[in-house]
Amino acid sequence: MQTEQPSPLRVGLIGTGFMGKTHAFAWRNVKAILGGQPGELPEIALHTLCDTPKPQAEKFAAQFGFAKATDDWEAMVNDPEIDVVSITTPNQMHKDMALAAIAAGKHVWCEKPMALTAEDAAVMTTAAEARGVRTMVGYNYIHNPAFLHAQALVKSGAIGRIVHFRGWVDEDYQADPDLAWTWRARLADAGLGTLGDLGCHLVSMAYGLCGPVESLIADMQTVHETRPLPDGTGSGVVENEDTATALLRFQGGFQGSISSSRSAWGRKNRLAWEVHGTKGMICFDQERMNELQLYVNEGPKATQGFRTILTGPEHAPYGAFCPAPGHQLGFNDLKVIELAAFLKAMKAGQAAHPDFRAAYEFERVIHAVAQSARGGGQRILLGGDM
Repeated sequence: MQTEQPSPLRVGLIGTGFMGKTHAFAWRNVKAILGGQPGELPEIALHTLCDTPKPQAEKFAAQFGFAKATDDWEAMVNDPEIDVVSITTPNQMHKDMALAAIAAGKHVWCEKPMALTAEDAAVMTTAAEARGVRTMVGYNYIHNPAFLHAQALVKSGAIGRIVHFRGWVDEDYQADPDLAWTWRARLADAGLGTLGDLGCHLVSMAYGLCGPVESLIADMQTVHETRPLPDGTGSGVVENEDTATALLRFQGGFQGSISSSRSAWGRKNRLAWEVHGTKGMICFDQERMNELQLYVNEGPKATQGFRTILTGPEHAPYGAFCPAPGHQLGFNDLKVIELAAFLKAMKAGQAAHPDFRAAYEFERVIHAVAQSARGGGQRILLGGDM
């Protein structure tokens, strides 16, 4: 007797840049790596890929394994054969694409930042919840097994009561003043600068370890105020920040600080943090993403020190990728883990993490940082809901 097979989840992907490739990689590999027991994850059909111009969409559809290609994203999100939409376009397109997909009853996996403003992110959140669709935002670093283990250590009381958080996120992709001007320098296209590119990732990790931020004061700076236009005809104004720093007060009553720079020579992806407790501390650096540093105030003083914890099969879901510790996961693997969490939430009819509501909470912090800085370092309170 034949058993009727469930219909596959039909995927529409918008965008073929770096993040488009990471989404395609995740969609193609998630079931093979993290499918677990039969039926744990749905069958997946790579249905339609959208990009412009259409020949580019056709090229990447063939490369990524999608059945169809289009240059019309509105037609794609309204296609009744599509169940879920991946949005990996530049920032200014996220809101309109997500709202259209939500209105059409599609689930949405959207890259960060959600939108150019906290107000737009709130609109997206309200729309998704009213329509009853599931959402996920691309904060992949909080799906790292090392980070998940750090959360477990904090929750277990291994370092005692949290008393301080300190974090940095530095890269050097805008350190060179001679680099050409791009859309990332324009408020109408990118919104925030280093805060939207990098700082929101740090905030997502601070939330996961320490809980919500209650208030903050901040400053920010544009290091290179103009950049040469790509066609060599002059200079374009850089309208957003290259660096930003904030002092935080968490709802738990303790202090913290975050700093973000896209102009830090030598730093390639230094997404680093320390969480201090009454019994010890935990340190992490994304450039060494498969390890944690743990210090616990116990035993003889002469032998105390930081302990390096290398992630391995004991730190789920590392073991689904590799049976041996020290062999390392990578950036794309975190996207696979992120997608698996989304798919399991969809199957269970539950909110994924981070869905639009959780991501809104992260992103309202970076917009509060900008608000404080533009107001001369005024204290911003983050109480209340949308």
